[in-house]
Amino acid sequence: MSRKKKPHTKAQAYTYNWAHVLMASPTEPMPEATRTHHLSKIWQALASIEAAPHPTNEDWRLCSDAVNYMETLVRGGVCQDASGLITDAIEALALAFKRSLQAGGTIRLSGQGIQIVRAVLEDYARVLETIPNRQAVLTHMKTERRVREYLTGKRRPPDVELIAA
Repeated sequence: MSRKKKPHTKAQAYTYNWAHVLMASPTEPMPEATRTHHLSKIWQALASIEAAPHPTNEDWRLCSDAVNYMETLVRGGVCQDASGLITDAIEALALAFKRSLQAGGTIRLSGQGIQIVRAVLEDYARVLETIPNRQAVLTHMKTERRVREYLTGKRRPPDVELIAA
């Protein structure tokens, strides 16, 4: 008798695995086409949060993920927080999501929140042009793991709580 496999859902899948790490260049930055695709999705998501009639949770997630990647890079000593705004960007995104849950409306950043998140995303774009692709892939893996731990209740001191009890 064979064992039934659990259905594989996107929520369970990680973006990268160790094979991706080994295949990524240890010296060259992320390929330009990949980097352009990745960043264009993030910039479109921020534009949606800023001005679209109905920005989605996916728009918020893309921006939050990019800010979280940047936080992982800074915590790991890979780069500096050039704008000094990573914590502020995390809080602005968390507050925007919390407001949308409480008001039952759309996800919107405050005017200052938009400027803060934009500055961090600009720093992130510059960092991706310079760090080796292998480091970018490792950062993505570490960040996904940290976010999943957070979502399953394993909190760390610098984590921002999204929903107040």
